[in-house]
Amino acid sequence: FLLFFADGPHKPEEKDEISKVTIISLVPLLVISVAVIVIFYAYRTHKKRKLNKAWEKNVKPKNHKDCSDVCAIMLDDDRSDISSTCANNINHNTELLPIELDVVVGKGRFAEVYKAKLKQNTSEQYETVAVKIFSYEEYASWKTEKDIFSDVNLKHENILQFLTAEERKTDLGKQYWLITAFHAKGNLQEYLTRHIISWEDLWKLGGSLARGIAHLHSDHTPCGRPKTPIVHRDLKSSNILVKNDLTCCLCDFGLSLRLDPSLSVDDLANSGQVGTARYMAPEVLESRMNLENMESFKQTDVYSMALVLWEMTSRCNAVGEVKEYEPPFGSKVREHPCVESMKDNVLRDRGRPEIPSSWLNHQGIQMVCETLIECWDHDPEARLTAQCVAERFSELKHHDRLSGRSCSEEKIPEDGSVTVTAK
Repeated sequence: FLLFFADGPHKPEEKDEISKVTIISLVPLLVISVAVIVIFYAYRTHKKRKLNKAWEKNVKPKNHKDCSDVCAIMLDDDRSDISSTCANNINHNTELLPIELDVVVGKGRFAEVYKAKLKQNTSEQYETVAVKIFSYEEYASWKTEKDIFSDVNLKHENILQFLTAEERKTDLGKQYWLITAFHAKGNLQEYLTRHIISWEDLWKLGGSLARGIAHLHSDHTPCGRPKTPIVHRDLKSSNILVKNDLTCCLCDFGLSLRLDPSLSVDDLANSGQVGTARYMAPEVLESRMNLENMESFKQTDVYSMALVLWEMTSRCNAVGEVKEYEPPFGSKVREHPCVESMKDNVLRDRGRPEIPSSWLNHQGIQMVCETLIECWDHDPEARLTAQCVAERFSELKHHDRLSGRSCSEEKIPEDGSVTVTAK
């Protein structure tokens, strides 16, 4: 408001009058400003509550717990082969742990895995752990796996429980250690070689595998916290461990890749053709991945998962005749096939592992077969997601509980002492 006065100096009475007019003129503006601010914050609060309610209704799992609760449950879970006390202590340990190596239980292209004893303070008690030891030359692989494991959002019951990483100096030179939970049943390939599984075992193993991969691929944790998706890139039965409750957990992340949105196409292209030839998807064998779409990396994991599901199914007594264990593509390729021989089989001949007609006589197995066929489709875009596969296994579990079929099946002895039909 501009007030013009034509006369000269004002008298005191006139000055008081002008001040009153000015104040009266400003009051409505102040009231309006305060009202706008109040309305704005009320709107924001209402919108936030509305979004939270929508999330709880549509996204939040029915058995949702706070992130801290989820972690606590995982550490106290009876299915874990290491105590919660040990895991909690290790997470905050900055010194080298008192570990005594026992025996070699696995050997890969980058490292050896030992069964080991982790001593508890000054007592004679110890925890059994696994120690993966990398040589000095394999530092890059150790660092990749350490960085993947160190992501707190990776924690999941179907992913190997990580304890800590260490650099050690020995008589043989510098070594790099990864210390994890130990699972006495070994890897899935070894387990399937020694055991025939029941239908109930199949959906436990298959469903837990799919849930682990789905979590790896997801951009959020089970409690809704943002997470960087990860692709494994070397999924195979020897890189999957079997827990005491016959569920799976993923391991060996030496070739894994974090799908960070900041990665350029060149960065992704430089990641190279990696994995095990027998389990490589057609587009990986052909080096024709769509690097513009990060989902294409997840689709290669899904293809590999399908081959592992086939391995499980081939050793299930619900299919009727059970042959000795053999890897995908069996005798069609050598024991350790090269990329070129897999190209001939998968690309030229469009070959896939055989699904005998007898497998389709069991309704549950038939649904598993339909799922894995969709997962190993030649067209990456046509494949299911890991989350979709996990949901299908959940439906199978629900269906089986209603029918009561799995409860009546004869369990296979733990020592695997069963009659096996030769190939």
